[in-house]
Amino acid sequence: MKEVRKPYFWEALVPAIFMMVIIILCTVAWGIEPHIPIVLSCIVAAFMAARCGHSWTSIVAGFLDSIGRAMEAMIIVMIVGMLIGAWVLAGTVPAMVYYGLELIAPSIFLVVGAILCAIVGLATGSSWTASGTVGVALMGIASGLGINPAIAAGMVISGAYMGDKWSPLSDSTNIAAATAEAPLYEHVRGMATTTLPSFIIALVFYGIIGLRFSSGSYDPTRVAEIQNAILGEFNIGIWLILPTLFVIFAAVKKIPAIPSLLGAAGIGGVFAMIFQGVSFADVLGAFHYGYACETGNAIADKLLNRGGLDSMMWTISLIIFALAFGGILEKAGFTEVILEKLLNRVKTVGGLVTTTILTGIACDFILTDQYLSILVPGRMYAKAYDERGLKRSFLSRTLEDGATLWSPLVPWNGCGAYQAATLGVSNWAFLPYAFMNLVNPIIAILFTYFGIGIKYKEGYGPKSKKEVS
Repeated sequence: MKEVRKPYFWEALVPAIFMMVIIILCTVAWGIEPHIPIVLSCIVAAFMAARCGHSWTSIVAGFLDSIGRAMEAMIIVMIVGMLIGAWVLAGTVPAMVYYGLELIAPSIFLVVGAILCAIVGLATGSSWTASGTVGVALMGIASGLGINPAIAAGMVISGAYMGDKWSPLSDSTNIAAATAEAPLYEHVRGMATTTLPSFIIALVFYGIIGLRFSSGSYDPTRVAEIQNAILGEFNIGIWLILPTLFVIFAAVKKIPAIPSLLGAAGIGGVFAMIFQGVSFADVLGAFHYGYACETGNAIADKLLNRGGLDSMMWTISLIIFALAFGGILEKAGFTEVILEKLLNRVKTVGGLVTTTILTGIACDFILTDQYLSILVPGRMYAKAYDERGLKRSFLSRTLEDGATLWSPLVPWNGCGAYQAATLGVSNWAFLPYAFMNLVNPIIAILFTYFGIGIKYKEGYGPKSKKEVS
C-alpha cells in the first residue's frame, strides 16, 4: 500500500488551476453549464490525491464527508422551491408584487428593497430565506418598474447578506465564531465596524442609481398591465401577505429552518385552497412542479411561472459536484499546503487581514462551499492572529468579511447556485451590483491598514512591545 504523504505545492495547485481554467473555458467560451467541468475537476483532484498516496476509499470518504455536511442546506434549497411554488399558487407572491407596485416609488425602490431584505435576513438569520421570500417579490416589482433584473438581484443579495452576516441566528455567523473560538455576541458586535459602513455605502449607490428611475421615465401603463394580468389570474387581498409573517414568527420562536420553511409552504398551500379555490392535488403539483400559467403579459408570466421542487434540481446537482471537489481538496491536504505558502509571506496585521479575506474568497471559488471557506482559513490562520496579539473575534469578523460575502457571487458555489436559481439572474450579471458584498472586503482591508477597528488582546497593540508585526 502506498504511503500517504504531504502534497508538494505544485501538486496542490494543479486541481485548483485546472478547475478555474476548465470552468471559465466551458461557461464563457463554449456556453456549457458548469456541472461537467466540475466533474472533470473532481477526476483531476482524485488523480492528484492518489499520486500523494490516498486510496480510493479515502478519496470517497473525503467527498462524501463534504457532501454530508451540506445535506441540510440542500434540503432547505428543495423546500424553498416548494415554498415559492406554493406562495405563487396561493397568491402571496403576486399580492406582494401587486401592492409593491402601488406603494414603492421607482426612485427609492432599490434602497427600500435592500433594507427590507436586510430586516428579513436579520430576523431569520438566513439570506436564503430573505431572497426566497421577499426577494422573489422584489424581483417581480422591479420588472414592473422597468428596473434591470441584474441591478434588482444585486440589491436583494446586498440586503439579504447584510442581515444574514449580522444575525446571531445565522449559520455562517455561528460557524465563524465557533471556528475562531470567539464568543458569539462579541463576534456580532465586532462586525459592526465593517458591516454598517459597507451597507450605508451600498445604500448610497442604490440611491444614486434610483435617481435614474424618476417619474419622467416611469411608465404607469406597464405597471397597470402587470397588475391587471395578476388580477386576471388570482383573487388578490391584503390577507395573502400573512404567510410571510409566519416566517418572522418562526424566527422569533427560534424554530429551525426546515420545519419553519415547511410550515410556511404548508400555509401557502392552505391559502391557495381557501382563497384561490384550487384543489389539494393542485397544491401538491405546485410543490413539485411550481406554478405555470399564461396571462398574456410577458413580464407577469416570467414572474408567476416559477418555483417547485423540480426547479431546484439543477442547483442541487451543481452543489453536490462542487462539494465533492472541495472535499477531495481538503482530504488530500491541498488547501492546507496552499494556505501555508501564503502565510509564510505575511509580515503585518494588514497583510494578515488581506490574506485572510482573499483566501476566503479564493476558497469560495475553489472549495465551492461557504462553510469550508470559513473553516479552512479559520483553522489555518488562528495561530498567526494569536502571535500578533489579536482577538479571536477579529479573526472571526475577517473570515466573514471575505468568505461569507463572496459566496453568493460564485456561480458554482452552493450559495451562488441557490441565489441565481431563486432570483432568476446569473451570478456574473448581478455581481457588479451586489455593492454590499463588493465593498465590505475593501473596507475591512483599508480600515486595518489605517488602524481602524483592530481588536487586540489586553496588553497588546500598536504601542505595545508584545505586538509581533
